[in-house]
Amino acid sequence: MTTPGSVLIVGASAAGLSTAEALRRQGYEGRLTLLDAEPHLPYDRPPLSKQVLAGAWEPARAQLRGQAQLEALNAAFVRGEPAVAFDAAAREVHTSTGRAMRADAVVIATGLTPCRLPCQESRNGQNREDGQSGRDGQSGQSGRNGPAGVHVLRGLDDALTLRAHLTAARRLVVVGEGVLGGEVAATARGMGLDVTLAGLGSGILAGQLGEQVSALLTRTHAERGVVLRLGVAVAELTGADGRVTGVRLATGELLPADAVVVAIGSRPATGWLEGSGLALGDGVECDARCRAAEGVYAVGDVASWEHEGLGRRLRLENRTNATEQAQVVAANVLGADRAYTPIPYFWTDQYDIKIQAHGLLSAAAEVSIVEGGVEGGVEGDAEQRRFAAIYREGGQVTGVLGWNMPKQARLLRQQHLVTRPLASA
Repeated sequence: MTTPGSVLIVGASAAGLSTAEALRRQGYEGRLTLLDAEPHLPYDRPPLSKQVLAGAWEPARAQLRGQAQLEALNAAFVRGEPAVAFDAAAREVHTSTGRAMRADAVVIATGLTPCRLPCQESRNGQNREDGQSGRDGQSGQSGRNGPAGVHVLRGLDDALTLRAHLTAARRLVVVGEGVLGGEVAATARGMGLDVTLAGLGSGILAGQLGEQVSALLTRTHAERGVVLRLGVAVAELTGADGRVTGVRLATGELLPADAVVVAIGSRPATGWLEGSGLALGDGVECDARCRAAEGVYAVGDVASWEHEGLGRRLRLENRTNATEQAQVVAANVLGADRAYTPIPYFWTDQYDIKIQAHGLLSAAAEVSIVEGGVEGGVEGDAEQRRFAAIYREGGQVTGVLGWNMPKQARLLRQQHLVTRPLASA
């Protein structure tokens, strides 16, 4: 394969920027362009729901690189200009300004767009998936759906807008019991707000951690003062004078609110790729080399690829994957033939708890605590909750987890998931 004379990366967050940096480290000297919908310098997203939202960090601290480091890449950055269409055969990207950008290789790194409640309606009467283009394209902007005071949290502007609202609010309702919902609830409690968390699941992160560990996390939230309404759907948002006043559940119960955060998940930002010639399922469908078409690759949250070690298609939404996958994508853009076969990993920080999960953790798995423990079980003292656990299905280890035991979790990962084949959940 001939080294491409030009590479265009669509999306300049962690995955896109890491790909650019990897290309330069691997010796690429050609023309490199990063196109991004955001006007900001590239920034890290995990701190948005924690340090930035809490006000512990100024926004600049979340930047991935300083201006001098970005200039050293010798790359052109086109900011504040969403991609709105793509021709895969021609490798041509069209932007919101009408610009057409071609390259010998294109890397798609447009990430995710937040999901919204069925009862949310945009102010202009259209259910727009993206605040800038209307096609759930390349933007991290949330748009403004429903009455004022209803938020999603994906980008830096979302976090700053939400923080400004929470500093003047007293009651917050978080809709969604996943990672983001749990983190926002924990941060808001630390800010002194009255927080209610509502969700369809039986516990916080039940789908990701399984019933046993989810029960511990759910109990921790309750101990910290979060009011829980789990296993119930949201029927509607209530409002007065254009502002949200509450969340009505399917049971009829009304949860009063000065602010609402909708954290019911995200989906790959692929709306701008409709009609591009690429296969779009749960993300941009790629082969084991993260290649979506000749000269076209995908990386990060938006990429769905064939994991040869697991024998199945996989898409991962986390910061670590964005960085690791970028190294493989960059190598393949430059002519390598490397399959991407990571051990899946995610983490979450809530209150003083750091949960780190390696491998595939299924709600159906058998969970064994192998180090540390929980004094008194779920009802025990929160200070005693420090442990490492193994997840098994069909007698095979599929994942390991550390609850405030990062070193032990890494050792278990090495023992069960690196030195032995990773079992598919």
